[in-house]
Amino acid sequence: MKPTIAPRLPISNYITVEGEQRLRDELQYLWKVERPEVTQSVSDAAALGDRSENAEYIYGKRRLREIDRRVRHLRKRLEVLTVVDTKPSDPSKIYFGAWVKVEDEEGVAHCFRLIGRDEVGEGDGYISIDAPLGKALLGKCVDDEVSIKTPSGRKLWYVLAVSYEGRL
Repeated sequence: MKPTIAPRLPISNYITVEGEQRLRDELQYLWKVERPEVTQSVSDAAALGDRSENAEYIYGKRRLREIDRRVRHLRKRLEVLTVVDTKPSDPSKIYFGAWVKVEDEEGVAHCFRLIGRDEVGEGDGYISIDAPLGKALLGKCVDDEVSIKTPSGRKLWYVLAVSYEGRL
């Protein structure tokens, strides 16, 4: 009997203007600055002779593969990403790019910005719209209650504020 494989969930292809610029800057840096430097160091290391025990050569080649892999990934992602640079027609609801202030069951307030998966990890206070809480918040308004299933059980969140102007 073959094991069943869960289908991949579709991932959002939305990104903020700032997020797209960071990805483009990273691509530009890797391609125009870091790759030429690493290529030159690999060339210099190769000129020293025996490559099999030349750590600089081996590390440089590995780093070139990492750079090339990241460059390919960035180019492919930038082709399919949709830059969201407008506010929604109903700014009282939570959509992509919104700053949201929520309160958990213990009464602790948290502030998040709903962003795309390519921007997660940019800093504290960001949550992907593909994350369970991000999905649950989409379309909600102030005073709405959101329930999500977590490994430790159901958690309730209360929407306190929504803004598209900046951090709450």
